[in-house]
Amino acid sequence: MKKCFSLLLLLVLVGTVSAQRYFTKNGTISFDATASGSPENITADNRTVTCVIDAATGGIQFKAAMKAFTFERALMQEHFNENYVESDKYPDALFKGTISNLSSINLSQDGSYPANVKGKLTMHGVEKEVETTGKITVAKGKVTATASFAALLSDYKIDVPKLVSDKVSKTAKITVNCGLEPLK
Repeated sequence: MKKCFSLLLLLVLVGTVSAQRYFTKNGTISFDATASGSPENITADNRTVTCVIDAATGGIQFKAAMKAFTFERALMQEHFNENYVESDKYPDALFKGTISNLSSINLSQDGSYPANVKGKLTMHGVEKEVETTGKITVAKGKVTATASFAALLSDYKIDVPKLVSDKVSKTAKITVNCGLEPLK
């Protein structure tokens, strides 16, 4: 009887822990690295981003496959993968951090909450501290996390050749938009 009770308690606890996590496999990360005055848009979207938020700890993680970024033109995508981010060598961009003001966000109540996020972004084999503000929106049990921040390409050892320096900005504006659901 005691073993049955222990097993039941363990199952309840496991169910509670999983209910405190929100997850998606189809979040979106976009970036814009268009230089000021450039006639070409250097933009791309990745709609296969994985994101997990742990409501108990404030932990937040993202994973984006570099080859999943799609560009307006195939040649841009090829140059991005082969020459800039070296996708075969560095296949993913990763972010692992925390929502530092989690106590002011109620993931079980509809509303829009400012979120302070701090963590480490790893891209092109380089890990850097990133700190930004974003927004967590809760609507009918669905959680949406959004944020925008800038990344200096040279911080991640991404070189822009002089030949295209008038088209490609030294800084990429990164926008995150992930609709998450409770992990079951």
